[in-house]
Amino acid sequence: MLRLLGIGLLASVFFSATFVLNEQMSAQGGHWFWTASLRYFFVLLMLSAVLLAQGGLARLRALWGVFWEHPLFWTLAGSVGFGVFYALLCFSAAYASGWVVAATFQFTVVASLIVLAAFGQPFSRQVTGASLLVFLGVCLTNLGQPHGGEQAAQPLGQALLYGALPALLAAFCYPLGNQLVWQAARPPGAGEAARRPAWVGWVPAITTPLLNFSLHRIWLMTLGSMPLWLILGLLLLPSAPQQAQVFSTALVALLSGVIATGLFLQARGDAKTPGEVAAVDATQASEVLFALLGGVLLLGTPLPGALAWAGLVVMLLGLALFLQAGRPKARAQAR
Repeated sequence: MLRLLGIGLLASVFFSATFVLNEQMSAQGGHWFWTASLRYFFVLLMLSAVLLAQGGLARLRALWGVFWEHPLFWTLAGSVGFGVFYALLCFSAAYASGWVVAATFQFTVVASLIVLAAFGQPFSRQVTGASLLVFLGVCLTNLGQPHGGEQAAQPLGQALLYGALPALLAAFCYPLGNQLVWQAARPPGAGEAARRPAWVGWVPAITTPLLNFSLHRIWLMTLGSMPLWLILGLLLLPSAPQQAQVFSTALVALLSGVIATGLFLQARGDAKTPGEVAAVDATQASEVLFALLGGVLLLGTPLPGALAWAGLVVMLLGLALFLQAGRPKARAQAR
């Protein structure tokens, strides 16, 4: 569990670049569609180059075959877990500061438990308590953040509707898309199948060893998100992006789309129990701290007050509780 939490926290460092750079691009007038779609276009190019270097054309042909065995599944998982998730985050960046988006998105700690429950995955009360403790820390951090910037001049209702609400919805989309892939890569045993909800029965069993590698899963989900970006582009018809926005989205693609997502999905893929999956998801709460530090250093965001620091301490306590919660179940499975 400690190793999984460490990988998740390292991923959060790179994930935080998303919130800082998205706020910067929004302030420069870049359309949110290009901020969102170009990231995954670059991710697909970068990962294809990496996979070509690792396994040649045979590796890409094998992954292409995995995609076309279940094209509707990969399109749904990629569109929800990558497409809708990131489109909502980029949209909210136009109406809220980066730290607000990061803090609101941390509802994913609780949303992850709701998603796991919807898939019939059990977890202990201690895991539930740890999640709520982490979320409490997120709320305290949010309340203690300094308010400022252009977004502060907007009416509160507009900021909540267009800034906070999309980030809240994104908090559900990300674990949902990733859980679909986690479920497909792990066909349930006899006991699990009995308690799995009927609606999950349509999720295909994809047992190829290619899904053991996080970069392969990212490539498949990114490819699955492409139809969504095409449809959104045709509906919105935004003006062409500026060179600075293209460069920033390429940087986000590398730091967040490849490095951070690769680390996060590797930790999630190595998780053996629903409690461990929830613990890995909970490490995303640390993005608030890293996004704040990035904003202070790069965008001149004021330092938070005592309440925000108290919230960060509460989040760390919640993560420590996750560590303890995962140990008994891990030992039971080892026996």
